[in-house]
Amino acid sequence: MRQGASPHHDRATTRVHELNLFRRYFDLVAAGRKSIEVRVRYPHLEDLEAGHLIRFRIKDTEETCAVRVTRVARYDDFEALLDGEGPANINPTASREQQLANIRSIYPPEKEALGALAIGIELVES
Repeated sequence: MRQGASPHHDRATTRVHELNLFRRYFDLVAAGRKSIEVRVRYPHLEDLEAGHLIRFRIKDTEETCAVRVTRVARYDDFEALLDGEGPANINPTASREQQLANIRSIYPPEKEALGALAIGIELVES
């Protein structure tokens, strides 16, 4: 590989990830009120990085909104993530305890054991 060449980037094509989102979180993202998306460290998200786009969709609908990834932080579990990122950035309408319960109702312990991702997001004008 020639010097200065990046093995990961073709600047002409921005990587787009398609992810489902529950209505209550989708509405916060679409309103620009949610700056951190929480996900489990699934293998298909390992290459997620700043500059990528995410198209969120409400499951079984055509409603979508696009965000640009500003950064990706990795945590061992959801508690560490909430403490590291600040609950208000994840969901300004719920307390830390409510958020932890909500996240764990979505992801069971065996999923949390994979680790957690805090994905910094900013709304892309459509």
